[in-house]
Amino acid sequence: MAERIEDLNLPYAVVTRLIKDALPSGVAIGKDAKLAVAKASSIFILYLTTAANTIAKNHNRKTISGADVTEAMKDIELEQFLQPLEESLEIFKKSQKEKKEAIDRKKQNNKDDASEEHSE
Repeated sequence: MAERIEDLNLPYAVVTRLIKDALPSGVAIGKDAKLAVAKASSIFILYLTTAANTIAKNHNRKTISGADVTEAMKDIELEQFLQPLEESLEIFKKSQKEKKEAIDRKKQNNKDDASEEHSE
């Protein structure tokens, strides 16, 4: 658990980058607005995590799953964000799978190269 409340805040640089990416070009945002979004984002994540943790505990689990998060989104009445969330989760899972497959291929190629060197 965090020792200080500030430890629970999202990194300010990350929040600033996300804000800039979300806004049309040429639109500026004040420092106080960035800070407000950063604080609100942190509070939202803590709230959603608490709701997802409650669901996991109700299923006698200590680990929060993606399904717990999507169920928590329904519980806190944010169903309108479920489709984009589920699409993002699928994209993430696909990219993770592709990374793992690339690593496995690289390992296999290294093994093949090493066995070819030993056979020569």
